[in-house]
Amino acid sequence: MNENLRIKLQKLPTCPGCYLMKSEGQIIYVGKAVNLKNRVSQYFHQSRDHTVKVRAMVARIDDFDIVLCDTNLEALILECNLIKLHRPQYNILLKDDKHYPYLRIDPAEAFPRAGIVRRVEKDGARYFGPYTGTTGVREVMGALQEIFPLRTCREPIRPDKPRRPCLHYQVGECPAPCAGLITPEAYGETVREVIDFLSGKSDAVLERLRSEMEDAARNLRFEQAALLRDRLKSAQGLLERQKAINVRGGDQDILAAATDGIDAMVQVLFMRGGHLIGAESYALEGAGDQGQAEILATFLMQFYDDGRLPPAEILCDELPEGAGDIAAALEARRGAKLLLHEPQRGTKHKLTEMAMKNARDALDKRNAGMARRRERTVGACEELARALDLPAVPRRIEGYDISNTQGVLSVASMVVAIDGEPAYKEYRRFRIKTVEGANDFASMNEVLSRRLRRARTEREALKEQGSLPQDGSGLTGFADLPDLILIDGGPEQLAFAREAMLAEGFDIPIFGLAKRLEEVFLPGQEESILLDRKSPALHLIQRVRDEAHRFCITHHRGLRQKAGMHSQLEDIPGIGPAKRRALLREFGSIRAIAEAAPEELTRAEGIGPAQAQQIAGYFSAKKQR
Repeated sequence: MNENLRIKLQKLPTCPGCYLMKSEGQIIYVGKAVNLKNRVSQYFHQSRDHTVKVRAMVARIDDFDIVLCDTNLEALILECNLIKLHRPQYNILLKDDKHYPYLRIDPAEAFPRAGIVRRVEKDGARYFGPYTGTTGVREVMGALQEIFPLRTCREPIRPDKPRRPCLHYQVGECPAPCAGLITPEAYGETVREVIDFLSGKSDAVLERLRSEMEDAARNLRFEQAALLRDRLKSAQGLLERQKAINVRGGDQDILAAATDGIDAMVQVLFMRGGHLIGAESYALEGAGDQGQAEILATFLMQFYDDGRLPPAEILCDELPEGAGDIAAALEARRGAKLLLHEPQRGTKHKLTEMAMKNARDALDKRNAGMARRRERTVGACEELARALDLPAVPRRIEGYDISNTQGVLSVASMVVAIDGEPAYKEYRRFRIKTVEGANDFASMNEVLSRRLRRARTEREALKEQGSLPQDGSGLTGFADLPDLILIDGGPEQLAFAREAMLAEGFDIPIFGLAKRLEEVFLPGQEESILLDRKSPALHLIQRVRDEAHRFCITHHRGLRQKAGMHSQLEDIPGIGPAKRRALLREFGSIRAIAEAAPEELTRAEGIGPAQAQQIAGYFSAKKQR
């Protein structure tokens, strides 16, 4: 502990506030305390039984700042804001930038419409949700449109200037307030039914639709009866999709946190109007050594950010410490009363158990997925290092391929995998400059020479500037040398590539992968290596080889298309880019342009009779040659 820290610890006040732990000027942790002196001092007591993460953090702390507050609630809100602002390394961070969609209806408008929004505002409107994706909310919107005809357009309603009804009115999806065909009172009654229906008060709506349908059928208005029947069916279908669980209590979010000693997973179940409408899980990296209550305390304050409206009731599998202050903070964000509690029995307790079950399942699946990804990436690199007897596990693998059409438009590609993952920003394409004809061997020699020459030039420039790292870490682009080079081909292609590499003064591990038997060829070895067909190492180099081929072919195809367009249109005098675009826009293809009569060509914008004759004459002359 340095002298500055010792003095600051002695001068700590005993009031509430937040503290910001620092390392070399960077904020690495933000916390809050009812008593700053007691809480901050605890970090530096060697006798304290700290977790591994806390011990690692304390070892880095060389300074801290404090912000005094009047109440613990103020400190709680300030802590949340500081975490969002600084994103400290040792805090639990909710890495979630999604803003879930809500349905918004503003009853204060003369003729309200239902809309989809991503943020909840305190504007007097009614918000329903959140829905866990745009697909779900659009399904609800579609069903509502069938049950309750509300306007969907944004056109202003002018009673003094009625408009002609649109197609939505003709098919029964809009009552046409723009045409003055419905009064504000009648429209308002429909809006109230929509709000009741979305709030879970569906019985009255279903009964009304059923009664009107039966009345229309008795009076032989069969078309209207059929329309009401379809609306009733849509309403029942929407309710069935939401009726996985039905409990009393209106709007609720149910939270539980599961840990594995390293990471944590928080599960949130969304109940709206007594119906389970969705669920989401959130991974919290590095939070697995903390208790469930502590995790939920941090999560609650970050989750209900400005874009999320807390429901009337939040159920937790374990109630966080300081739940009263958290509830007060969320209540302020909600603008209405909020209940935060831990149910001990009954249906609500079963819901928290369900949330915990889902949290454990999501954590298990995430860990299994991460293990699988590691096997396919870093694990595959480790296996490849053993199979090729490399001096170290390759971090950066570069794959090369050549493509041409009978020696014309020769191109090459360089793709990069870093730690087994594609590094798309590092991909490069090359036009072959020094090789005539279809000579893939010489083309590969040229590409490797140019790539490594650029590497040497960039590294020398960095060295002169004094910014070249000793171990080469942190470099990008050509300055970042590969740890392993993959050549698409057999011993001949490999020999030409290695010759280029040695000529440029580099000796980097290199190998070839021949496609027919997926044989691996190493320099100076006559016998090829056959990796196990199920080997992650083989799958990795196949992905790199195939990606190099795809990247190369895509570039070559684009060049061919550009060259074909040039030969057909750009050779005609007086036909510039604008007129070429106009011709293609009008006729769709060069073949159609070539077959069009001169008078037809004048349909294209900017093409007069003289130019039409010139274009037709050009294509006629080409046919005769």
